[in-house]
Amino acid sequence: MHILLTGGTGLIGRQLCRHWLAQGHRLSVWSRRPEQVAQLCGAQVKGVALLEELGEEPIDAVINLAGAPIADRPWTRKRKALLWSSRITLTETLVAWLQSREQKPSVLVSGSAVGWYGDAGERELTEDSAPVSEDFASHLCIAWEETAQQAQALGMRVVMVRTGLVLAAEGGFLSRLLLPFKLALGGPIGNGRQWMPWIHIKDQIALIDFLVHENAASGPYNACAPQPVRNAEFARTLGHVLHRPAFMPMPAFVLRVLLGEMSGLLLGGQRAVPVRLLAAGFTFQFTDLRAALEDVAARP
Repeated sequence: MHILLTGGTGLIGRQLCRHWLAQGHRLSVWSRRPEQVAQLCGAQVKGVALLEELGEEPIDAVINLAGAPIADRPWTRKRKALLWSSRITLTETLVAWLQSREQKPSVLVSGSAVGWYGDAGERELTEDSAPVSEDFASHLCIAWEETAQQAQALGMRVVMVRTGLVLAAEGGFLSRLLLPFKLALGGPIGNGRQWMPWIHIKDQIALIDFLVHENAASGPYNACAPQPVRNAEFARTLGHVLHRPAFMPMPAFVLRVLLGEMSGLLLGGQRAVPVRLLAAGFTFQFTDLRAALEDVAARP
């Protein structure tokens, strides 16, 4: 297969490239820094600055993961504009290019997040659930999915992957937690009762591969392990795995002062479950949080 990725140099994109290169697929990555693609994704991966550089080369699948990190810095007006353009505007450009092509890929797998549902409190969230609250993160994901869905009109199968918190050794939110926990400064956030839908990076890669090849798959899929946990349990389990205490709470008011509106990402949560993935026959390798964290912590 010839697979085109956006966001190919990110955490998930790099792992996908390694996975698919090992399977013998041909890969192209649309990137702002195409000269870095071979180094980050693999020597055989082609980096392009403009989609037009691909000409009319046949493409079998498109994986759309591009987007500036949502939790890197507070949501100023300028930052919100960047988060929007790096997802929605980029996806609009991608769909317009696909429309201009004579040969259309058979499937578009587009990124999203469990933040689509907003802060849902205690409600269990399946893919049939409606958004509970429309904060900025929810509004961003809703618009991102709606933009990607326009590719359906081109005869393409469109899949939206609503990803939870990805556990990986190479980056992501977990890498920010490791230092304070190793210094015995880790602990629950706020009251610690908010739900954390998590997923091991191996399962994230496997489910995207599964959805690309599952011809009946379309629409949204919750990309998170079947057993979400509360923040306090997550902190306690991470402390056990690292052999460190996890009793140093981060008060909610401090986060609100430091992060402003973005603090909702940490103080809110989603009790999301992967109903559609399980119904489609996908099997998770990691369903136990401690086993997942131990696997990640054991990696250099």
